[in-house]
Amino acid sequence: MPNHSVKNFLDTSKFNRFHTVLLLWGLFTISFEGYDLVVYGSVVPILSKDWGLSPIQAGIISSYGLFGMMFGSIILSFLADKFGRKLLIIISIIFFSLATVISGFANNETMFSWCRFLAGIGFGGALPSVISLLTEYIPKSSKNKAITLALCGNQVGGILAPLVGMIFLTSSGWRPVLWFSIIPLLLIPFIIKSLPESPQFLIRKGKIDELHRTLKRIDPNYKNRMIESIQEPETKTEKIPFIGLFQNKLALTTIIFCIVYFMGLLMIYGLNTWLPKLMETAGYPLISSLGFALFLNGGALLGTIVIGVLADRKGSKVLITCLYVLSAICLALLSIKSNVFFLYLLIALAGVCTMGTQSLLNAFVSQYYPENVRSTGIGLANGVGRLGGMVGPTLGGILLSMKAPIGMCFIAFSIPGFIAALALLLIRRKNSETSTIQSKTNLTLE
Repeated sequence: MPNHSVKNFLDTSKFNRFHTVLLLWGLFTISFEGYDLVVYGSVVPILSKDWGLSPIQAGIISSYGLFGMMFGSIILSFLADKFGRKLLIIISIIFFSLATVISGFANNETMFSWCRFLAGIGFGGALPSVISLLTEYIPKSSKNKAITLALCGNQVGGILAPLVGMIFLTSSGWRPVLWFSIIPLLLIPFIIKSLPESPQFLIRKGKIDELHRTLKRIDPNYKNRMIESIQEPETKTEKIPFIGLFQNKLALTTIIFCIVYFMGLLMIYGLNTWLPKLMETAGYPLISSLGFALFLNGGALLGTIVIGVLADRKGSKVLITCLYVLSAICLALLSIKSNVFFLYLLIALAGVCTMGTQSLLNAFVSQYYPENVRSTGIGLANGVGRLGGMVGPTLGGILLSMKAPIGMCFIAFSIPGFIAALALLLIRRKNSETSTIQSKTNLTLE
C-alpha cells in the first residue's frame, strides 16, 4: 500500500468518531502528564514541613523531574521509531503515573527524588508521541485545532493539581494528592484497545492487516476512496550539519531564541513550583495559596486560545514581546500587598503571559526558521529552555532559604520576562535572503 495513498486518505478524511476518540485520549494523556508535572508545587508546602526540607532542597527535587524529561525526550523518542508511537505512549503513561503514585509512599527525599526523575522520563516521551500520532491521523483541515486542544491538557493538569490539593491536603495530607495519579494506570487496558498505531510505522513493519483494520475504523469504504498512486521518486537531498543554525545570518537569531526560551521556562516552572509556597509565606492560608495556582493555570488555558486569535491579527513578534513585558509587570506587582481580587487577576494574567505565550512562541519560531533548519532550531531552543526550567525551581529555593522578602522573590521571577522581551526586540525581520535559500535548496537535517 503506497505511503502517499494512505497519507492522502488520512489528510482528506472527515473528522469523525475515530478522530474524536484519538483526540480525547491525547488530551487525557497530556492532562495527566501536566498534573504529575506540576503536582509537586501543590504538595511542597506540607512536604517541606514533614521532612524538614530547606527551600534549596525542595527546589532541587523539583528539578529532578525536568532533568528526567531531557532523558525521556531523547531516549523514548528514539525508541518510538523502532517500537511504535502507541507502545511508547503507553510506556510513558506507566512511567509517569506509576512513579508519581510510588512517590506518595516515599519516606525520604532520596526516594522521592528518584521517583520524580523516573516520572520525568515519562513526561519527556508522552507529549512528542501524542503529537506525532495526532499529526498523522487527524485530517488536514482540523490538524492545527486538534493539536492546540491536546496541548491545552498541560493547563488542564495544572488546574487539576491544585483542585485535588484543596480537597485532600488539609484533611488527608500530601500523599493522596500523588496517589490520584493512579487513574491513568487503571485505564491502560482501554487505551491499548482504542488507541491506533502510527500508520507509517505499520507500513514500515509490514503490518498491513492491522493498518487495514485501522483505516476501516475511519471509513468502512476507505478502499474506494484510496488514491492508488506510485510514489514519486525521492529527491536526492543534501544533509546540513547543526552549524546550519548559525549560518545565513541566523546565528544571532538562534542565540536570542535560546535566551527567550530559557527565560520563559524559568518563569513557568519557577511559578508552578513555588507560587503556593510563596503565597503561604506571604500570609495567605494554604487553600487560598492553592487557589492562586488554580488561577495561574486557568488563565493560561483561556489565554492560549485568546492570544492565538490575536496573533493572526496583530503579528506574533509584537504580541509575544508585549506579553512578556506584561508578565514581568504582573509578577512585580505581586510584590505589593493588595486585596485578594486584584491578586487573583494579576496571577491569571501572569498565567496568560507565561504559559500561554509559550505556545505562541513555538509557532513564531517554527515560522521564522527556513524549513531546512526548522526542527533543529526549535529543538535547540526547547533544550536550552529546559535548563531554564531547572533553574527556576532552584532559584526560588535559594531565595526562600535566604529568607528574602516575598516581594524580592516575585521581582526576581519578573526580571526574566523583561529580558525575554528585550531579546525579542533584537530579532530581525525575516529577510528575503533566507526565503530564497530555502526555495532554491532541498535540504534535510541530520
